[in-house]
Amino acid sequence: MSGKYFAPTGGHPGQDQLLTDRAIFTDAYAVIPKGTMRDIVTSFLPFWENTRLWVIARPLSGFAETFSQYIMEVGPGGGSNQPEADAGAEGVLFIVEGTATLTVAGETHVMEPGGYAYLPPASGWTLHNNHDDMLRFHWIRKAYEPVPGLDTPDVIVTNDRDVPPTVMPGTDGKWATTRFVDPADLRHDMHVTVVTFEPGAIIPFLETHVMEHGLYVLEGKAVYRLNNDWVEVEAGDYMWLRAFCPQACYAGGPGKFRYLLYKDVNRHMNLRLGGAR
Repeated sequence: MSGKYFAPTGGHPGQDQLLTDRAIFTDAYAVIPKGTMRDIVTSFLPFWENTRLWVIARPLSGFAETFSQYIMEVGPGGGSNQPEADAGAEGVLFIVEGTATLTVAGETHVMEPGGYAYLPPASGWTLHNNHDDMLRFHWIRKAYEPVPGLDTPDVIVTNDRDVPPTVMPGTDGKWATTRFVDPADLRHDMHVTVVTFEPGAIIPFLETHVMEHGLYVLEGKAVYRLNNDWVEVEAGDYMWLRAFCPQACYAGGPGKFRYLLYKDVNRHMNLRLGGAR
């Protein structure tokens, strides 16, 4: 399990600060460092009360193609009875700070840091912050791709601490993935997991594959290989990797390196340029 999950708090740097930072945007990948998540780049959504958000990924030519990802900040008493405007969108919530009250499929769940929820399309969920502290969570959205003969996935609500990580073979437990969804369940067309590296652990080859990735660093620091570049990342940084972007990493320590990982899975490739996959 984890220590404290990182969450941005906004604000602005002083006028005495240099403007240089680690932000990178290329055709193959992007790095959005935590220092860029300031008040001036927040957004707002209809029907969300006392709430602002940072949009860290969105469908855009030359950027994310399959998903959007927000970091939501909900003040005391805030939330929404109409959070999702797109009936065809599925979602994943991951709580990093505070307490959320989620109601879905007739049940109410109190979600604390590490809380994970998978919300199928048209599930009619609501979410509120009924506590005195700020609530911050990731909201990953994707247009669900139905398949004839396969049902829509069920609601899943759990917590990082309650799901045993799956250790990668041959790594002596130094590299593990917390999987909230059964990888063999082909109803799902996206996976959101938590990946954990012990200090000094590595991805020992350049992964080059069809899955698009969004990676938000929850804890620790590492050097990440993205395409031809080595990039230093730490808790609060976000990386986007397009399909087939070579990737590897070396966990820097002294503590664990953990990140929230999105990837698209289990569907045929789109053969019609510009159309649904």
